[in-house]
Amino acid sequence: MTTSAIFKNTVIDEVCLAGEAWMCEVKQGQYFRIVDLEGNQAVDTLFISAENPEERYSATDTLALNRQIYLEKGSILYSNLGNQIATIHDDNCGRHDTLGGACSCESNTVRYSLDKYPMHSCRNNFMTALSQHPIALKHELNVRHIGPNINFFMNVPVTAEGALKFDDGISAPGKYVEILAAMDLIVLISNCPQLNNPCNAYNPTPIQLIVHHGEEA
Repeated sequence: MTTSAIFKNTVIDEVCLAGEAWMCEVKQGQYFRIVDLEGNQAVDTLFISAENPEERYSATDTLALNRQIYLEKGSILYSNLGNQIATIHDDNCGRHDTLGGACSCESNTVRYSLDKYPMHSCRNNFMTALSQHPIALKHELNVRHIGPNINFFMNVPVTAEGALKFDDGISAPGKYVEILAAMDLIVLISNCPQLNNPCNAYNPTPIQLIVHHGEEA
């Protein structure tokens, strides 16, 4: 069940079904909220500058400048040009991953087995949206605009040896993260279809996407 509208001047309030792609534009100063409706859903997210699509979210700059490996409330998101693109304004989940990347046919094969290659993946979602979605066509986006992504709600601990573990999620039904845009942004989401690891509790579920101006109803 979706959450009820709690904001004045809501611009977008939509549900993205399990395993699907979703895309929108968020203006500077607007808030973008992702709601994990059923819990433990991984939400692979790309942020691209609407003014200059060659500028986009950078995991390396973000981790280096925040001096931590997880994203949480208060984390500032930086671009590949070193500019602030957004801030995690609010979050009741705890932390989010930006190291694990997006699942793909190739990573499914490496992590699991050769017969997993044809399975649906986040990279497939990104490529499909960039080739078909009206926003992508408007901004002349293509596969070259796929860069490092954030995995909201995903739990990827780093071991003492520096390895990544894909563990059970730490989210729950109704948990959310809210981003304040520092520039006009294009947001591209793959509501992860992954069935092979516990990031989605082996059961992909819908998410709710809300863009608003910040005033509570």
